[in-house]
Amino acid sequence: METITKHANDSEADFLLYTTHFCPYCDAAKRLLKEKGLTYQEFNFDIDDAADRFTIVSETGHRTVPIVIDIRGEVPHYVGGFNETLGYLN
Repeated sequence: METITKHANDSEADFLLYTTHFCPYCDAAKRLLKEKGLTYQEFNFDIDDAADRFTIVSETGHRTVPIVIDIRGEVPHYVGGFNETLGYLN
């Protein structure tokens, strides 16, 4: 999880959120985190380095977006997509 760890170390947020444009589950994940009073740093695969998409998929095994990472602890924790995040935070 080298790329995720780098992103986590460079972030002041509670979560890393990997997204794309026109993704209703990405929008729902952002709303959920905001409703819970949690911050996130978004990396949009359509805008940011597209090569990161393949790296993040390789590091997590998660092929769809959003990809949600909890970075509140010492080590980044892969949560999953929207449904997993919903369960994780409730």
